[in-house]
Amino acid sequence: MAAKALSFDVGDYVVYPKHGVGRVIELQKQEIAGMQLELYVLRFEKEKMTLRVPTNKAESVGMRKLSSDKTLREALETLKGKPKVKRTMWSRRAQEYEAKINSGDLVSIAEVVRDLFRADDQPEQSYSERQIFEAAASRLARELAAMEETDEPAALEKLLDILRKAAAIHNKDKVPA
Repeated sequence: MAAKALSFDVGDYVVYPKHGVGRVIELQKQEIAGMQLELYVLRFEKEKMTLRVPTNKAESVGMRKLSSDKTLREALETLKGKPKVKRTMWSRRAQEYEAKINSGDLVSIAEVVRDLFRADDQPEQSYSERQIFEAAASRLARELAAMEETDEPAALEKLLDILRKAAAIHNKDKVPA
């Protein structure tokens, strides 16, 4: 059996692509179908969910440590960019956004947050746009909170502050002087 490429310790924060930031609460050995398996037991507080991931499958499912500071800075820079609005059908865009969120890639998630953010002076979002925006923003805020050792609401406020400032700059360009 190949050596484990990834190793997480009890207490480590990890990112599981489909669920976001969780914490390793235990390493377990279990016998399943006659095979001895070593499992990471992950706890996702927000969803009140526990997940068991075989240690030898952690890498193939995309489980990873929290992003590096460089990746976090890149994601925060992405939020400051001009939103990219595609003129494709909403159902197709929604699928693309969901795929980016579930990729677990911080910069891709930041792109979704940036593209779906609406400042107070902009038109209302549809219900499904709002749902995807909130899912992406929450995922980004949870990783930011874990990295900066703060809580999710404070991290979310920091993200919204960046987005509001960027929107003010980008919307100023549209208004004739």
